[in-house]
Amino acid sequence: MERWRGLEDVPGGWGRSVVTIGSYDGVHRGHQLIIGRAVERARELGLRSVVITFDPHPSEVVRPGSHPPLLAAHHRRAELLAGLGVDAQLILPFTEEFSRLSPQEFVTAVLDRALGAAVVVEGPNFRFGHKAAGDVAALVGLGREHGFTVDVVDLYVRGEAGGGEPFSSSLARRLIAAGDVSGAREILGRPHRVEGTVVRGAQRGRELGYPTANVDTLPHSAIPADGVYAGWLEVAGERMPAAISVGTNPTFDGTERTVEAYAIDRVGLDLYGLHAAVDFQEYLRGQERFETIDALLERMAIDVKRAREIVTP
Repeated sequence: MERWRGLEDVPGGWGRSVVTIGSYDGVHRGHQLIIGRAVERARELGLRSVVITFDPHPSEVVRPGSHPPLLAAHHRRAELLAGLGVDAQLILPFTEEFSRLSPQEFVTAVLDRALGAAVVVEGPNFRFGHKAAGDVAALVGLGREHGFTVDVVDLYVRGEAGGGEPFSSSLARRLIAAGDVSGAREILGRPHRVEGTVVRGAQRGRELGYPTANVDTLPHSAIPADGVYAGWLEVAGERMPAAISVGTNPTFDGTERTVEAYAIDRVGLDLYGLHAAVDFQEYLRGQERFETIDALLERMAIDVKRAREIVTP
């Protein structure tokens, strides 16, 4: 998959495209339907598919300080798009100047001149242009002027447990914030992932016989609620079953919130300075304060046993 940053990176002579536009944070199952349709239409027409995303998140420019917790780092988003068969990703720097483009100006500069859009694929609630003035109806009208058609993809709706709410990034964020990583997995179509560099912590886990990778998470990461989880730790291409702790370590009067992963039954790992990914499969319990180290160790043994049963075949 080609990856361009800014309109100036789009190669000359690219030709016509099937395009879809959105933040696509998390590339969740609803996003996958839209992007999958774009890829399918491109193949039907003998064209190439392009996904347009933005950096930073538009809300941070329109309402500074309101950047939402991110479901996927930018490089992870690119991996997921490539896995869906996308030919190119265009990352548009979202500046104040860019945010002032009218729907007409956006379509002319981006969809028409830069990408030669033949088809644009979107969900029913798509908005674009200054102050989100453009909607799907406006896009259809502009498509007539600029020579492209618009495909609208209806999104799947969660079952009764989700109250009939459509798949969305905001729903996934709410579930993650509540510790419901199983519900988030249903939305995302995979376990929620948090990434960062392994750094030195207090090293209490090592002293207790459960050495953990303390992950300095990327800015704006969507961190699950404090508690203990079963999941995986992935470093240097190796994916290891893990018991994961999120919180402040209240037994030791901690104040800094951390994400720590214990690679189950692995010894002698030296991960400091390496990039790590932590995948959250299932919530085990909330954060607790233990009165004694022995009580903590007893519970940690139970947590590791449960995590092992959940994430190992």
